[in-house]
Amino acid sequence: MSNNGTSGTHLSPVSERIDWVDYAKGICIVMVVMMHSTLGVEAAAGKQGFMHLFVEFAKPFRMPDFFLISGLFLARVIGRDWRTYLDRKVVHFAYFYVLWVTIQFGFKAPGFAAEQGWSHVGIMYLQSFIEPFGTLWFIYLLPVFFVVTKATLRIPAALIWLIAALLEASHVATGWTVIDEFAARFVYFYSGYLFANYVFVLADRARDKPGLALAGLAAWALINGVVVFAGFGDRPVISLVLGFAGAAAVVVGGALLARANWLGFLRYFGEHSIVIYLAFFLPMAITRVVLLKTDIIPDIGLISLIDTIAAALGALAMWWGAKRAGLNFLFERPAMFWIAPKQTRPAFQAAE
Repeated sequence: MSNNGTSGTHLSPVSERIDWVDYAKGICIVMVVMMHSTLGVEAAAGKQGFMHLFVEFAKPFRMPDFFLISGLFLARVIGRDWRTYLDRKVVHFAYFYVLWVTIQFGFKAPGFAAEQGWSHVGIMYLQSFIEPFGTLWFIYLLPVFFVVTKATLRIPAALIWLIAALLEASHVATGWTVIDEFAARFVYFYSGYLFANYVFVLADRARDKPGLALAGLAAWALINGVVVFAGFGDRPVISLVLGFAGAAAVVVGGALLARANWLGFLRYFGEHSIVIYLAFFLPMAITRVVLLKTDIIPDIGLISLIDTIAAALGALAMWWGAKRAGLNFLFERPAMFWIAPKQTRPAFQAAE
């Protein structure tokens, strides 16, 4: 098995994408969109629906698995010179953060101004570069993880992992998103980087023994559900265990779906997870307002489900429309914002 493990996986000869990784990323992005859609609908309606159960069930592992997968391919590029590394892992995400935080403010500014005035809107916009704004905190934090991991290469990996695990178990709560989310999530990202080979072995074994993998998923789902709905999911140490267990379950689930070639839309979502993540806020908000204002559908859970679907598909529709309208800069970083030459060969999906 090669570095970061590719044995037993299916590669596209054109894009060099690994099928189960895209399925896993698709599962992740759907859970993220589901959370924001469901909680947004419930906050606006003042009551909960059946989708809230799915959101709570996924809470322990929704973001841990996303960060773990984000670290899987880091070993392939961490040895690059700092200029190239910063271009791919910092400038890349900084470009999209600045662009899309500006776009989000453009839509939300009138509402903010009506409540607190335009001067406060300006202050909020400037603060968004210190305190991540809304749904965009994930791509704000990823560059921090990339830089910290490369900067600490000379420190024993076991020590870094132990400190990261202790930070997660400490449940740091300063009120600052970067500090709190770093403490809560870095252990998963670093584990993806450090234990990538083991993750790929897990995926390979799930492919080879689907019956055993399904039994393991059933046992995990039962235990995760019992612990979460008993109110213990956010306890120290338990949250760490559930985070890793859930991340492993997503890996296994992605491998099984790839083996059976089922639910291809999840793979497509995973291939374009950055597109969905950047743009889903707009179709999500529009669909929520329309459904709640018109009262066409009385069930809050069904509204949340429709809002989730509309948010994901709407983001992809925005991407397709942008390409046809020549607005590629919305989802592709223009050459003027590169500080190192582009790669001439296809890159693995982790480059997102």
